[in-house]
Amino acid sequence: MDQVFSGSELGAEATPAEYVPTVVIGGGQAGLVIGYHLQRAGEQFVILEANQRVGNSWRQRWDSLRLFSFPRYANLPGWRMRQAGFPTKNEMADYLEAYAEHFALPVRTGVRSERLARHGDGFVLTTSSGEIYADRVVIATGGYLDPYVPTFAAELDPDIRQLHSVQYRNPSQFADGEVLIVGAGNSGAEIALDAVRSGHRTWLAGRHPGQVPIRIESRQAKYVVPLIMFMFRRVLTLNTPIGRKARGPALEHGNPLVRTKVEDLDAAGVSRVPRIAGIQEGKPVTTEGQTLDPRTVVWCTGFRPDYGWIELPIVGADGHPVHNRGVSPEAGLFFMGLEFQFSFASATIQGLDQDARYLMRWLRNSPAKPHTDAAPSDASNLDVVRITGTR
Repeated sequence: MDQVFSGSELGAEATPAEYVPTVVIGGGQAGLVIGYHLQRAGEQFVILEANQRVGNSWRQRWDSLRLFSFPRYANLPGWRMRQAGFPTKNEMADYLEAYAEHFALPVRTGVRSERLARHGDGFVLTTSSGEIYADRVVIATGGYLDPYVPTFAAELDPDIRQLHSVQYRNPSQFADGEVLIVGAGNSGAEIALDAVRSGHRTWLAGRHPGQVPIRIESRQAKYVVPLIMFMFRRVLTLNTPIGRKARGPALEHGNPLVRTKVEDLDAAGVSRVPRIAGIQEGKPVTTEGQTLDPRTVVWCTGFRPDYGWIELPIVGADGHPVHNRGVSPEAGLFFMGLEFQFSFASATIQGLDQDARYLMRWLRNSPAKPHTDAAPSDASNLDVVRITGTR
């Protein structure tokens, strides 16, 4: 017997086993954008979000975080953000939550995806709320989910407090004394400023990743930023020689500093040192042999891909999924929000709509089966559920 639910009626409830033609895993900005386009196309789908609220991946970041973009570049398709200046992390989170509600996207919060495997020509997805059978799956969790810390971190003196950047909220977490920030990218630079401005002697260790040559708050930025955004979306792509050349460094070393500049770090009193090579007698040592004596270490060393829960041959030798602009060789499987999925902007808010439109052309060409045929024959108690994303 078919049942028809609206997105608001579904809530976080899931039956023990059900059929949904298309499942989107991840209810962040990438999942919401592909959901917007699926809904416009009249597709039947559901979006699964592990957090209890849409936007919580932003709410859980450090308190002083603001976006690098004005709202016009942080808007998702179809509905504009209301902020005037650079959005804070909470303003961005609230916008994502309101966006899902505005379009009544069928988001189920508090549902964690635990295992994805083949079932016939489709998929079976095991979640914290039961099993879902689907013809198509879009993985919109982003490419980096597993916080990375060097193995030698275990050799640090146990009296030294250690945090990964994903755990950092504000300077109250620092122990009294010196702070070492390991990793000199955007998160490391911003957390280093937090530390030094709260009265801690602060070291920032790591290779300088370069920096955007303008102040994003300046008048000049109003004219330059549109050009940069165009470059990121249309020029630095897999279709151009310069884009293909830029992809490797982007995946391996991250992005240049945007808001914080080297001169800001120097002016604030942050001591910049080479990368940390290891631990001696419980203390971190740089590649130049300098021994540091911090009381807190914050590992801004990024994340690693985590696809171990997917029981399909989707990962290449580099640990990243094999795909062509988000289209997996595994029929019916797609990705959204990957680093340099097509362009330098792909993993940012500015690049999502472009990638989603491309994926929709593939999704339309691989239609879901009629639900009477798609239901697994060995699941006699399966609830076949038709999902709509409309009110």
